[in-house]
Amino acid sequence: MRSTVWRRRGRTSAVVSALGALLLLGGAVAPAATADTMRDRQWYLDRMQAPAMWKVSTGKGITVAVLDTGVIPSVPELTGKVLKGKNFMEPERGAHKDKDGHGTAMAMLIAGNGANDQGVKGLAPDARILPLTVFGSSKESGTNSVPALTEAIRYAADSEAQIINMSLAFEYYIINAKEREQIQQAVDYAIERGKLLLAGTGNSGTTGNDVGYPAASLGVAGISAIDKTLTVTKYSVSGPQVALAAPGENIPIRCVDGKAGYCDSGGTSQATAIASASAALIWSMHPDWTGNQVLRVLMKTAGKPSDGVIPSRYIGYGTVRPRITVLGGKADPGPADVNPLVAARATASPSPSVSASASPSEDPKPSAAPTTEDDDGQGGTDMTVWIVVGAVAAVIVVGGAVLLVRRRSTGPRY
Repeated sequence: MRSTVWRRRGRTSAVVSALGALLLLGGAVAPAATADTMRDRQWYLDRMQAPAMWKVSTGKGITVAVLDTGVIPSVPELTGKVLKGKNFMEPERGAHKDKDGHGTAMAMLIAGNGANDQGVKGLAPDARILPLTVFGSSKESGTNSVPALTEAIRYAADSEAQIINMSLAFEYYIINAKEREQIQQAVDYAIERGKLLLAGTGNSGTTGNDVGYPAASLGVAGISAIDKTLTVTKYSVSGPQVALAAPGENIPIRCVDGKAGYCDSGGTSQATAIASASAALIWSMHPDWTGNQVLRVLMKTAGKPSDGVIPSRYIGYGTVRPRITVLGGKADPGPADVNPLVAARATASPSPSVSASASPSEDPKPSAAPTTEDDDGQGGTDMTVWIVVGAVAAVIVVGGAVLLVRRRSTGPRY
């Protein structure tokens, strides 16, 4: 993710540096906006008809486990929303510290209260956050994040949280087959406990399109990012692991890495948080459903590719549209104990698959991907989802090489 600090008169660049960062990479920053208010910057809220949905559902009664860098409960947007949680890397630090700021930013996108219209408003403002820290605060402590992740998934499965948000990705070549299997076993356990798991697909779409975990774990909803025009961002990883897409570009967040103010950001991390909040709005209306049923409804009501190719390698079953359920009323959740992604994989025709032993995705990007239904509430407007391709600038190549070294020493974060 690249970010830009918001100022009253324009924006100045803010460099985001995170040890082993993955999902914060990629995603071009749009030209300076003329919007003066935070609400204007949160373009996706009106696009998704959030004000209308909030009259029906605000995510009340739903807890989202945020497996990330920790969450600071004292920021204005999260007052009274953050539970105690647990730190799986440095237990003595607890889960209420967030040196990087990423976990706090994701929590605000899910459940932020808007801070009297001066801060970020979450799509599910009455949801609660269970912070589970899976990344350490130092380079040394970041080398054991996969075991921390699997422990955190199991902990979340046994907790009151219904949704497990994982705005992170471990590229296949960083973790071994045993670790991938351990992640899968933890995912299976959580699904059996009725949880809904969502994870970013990763941001290496222009630099290798590497398979990332846990998005590639069977049963997890992998989320890709789209922009204001429903364009799939060029950095979003594509492949059969993509289940859904959500807004993920030009998303204002509280700046990470200790920077002051609010930054314009982009990445599948942000898209995952917004998808989790979408699920919270639906689940709040139907508290007796399981994660399998909420996921199935998200898939059924998503803005579908108009060419009929479902699932799409780029947006999966489509772009999340919680308003269809929240404002439309009735929805068929299907069986409670059948994960729709697992069922779809079992019945799919032979094709390149993603499994616990998946290798890099051979995915040359076409000049254009399928169109998808617009989410402006007009019902049926289609916009072409263009996949931007081109040569990667030398500076990005050099930067990628540096970050690759960091990834191998610390493990990817987001």
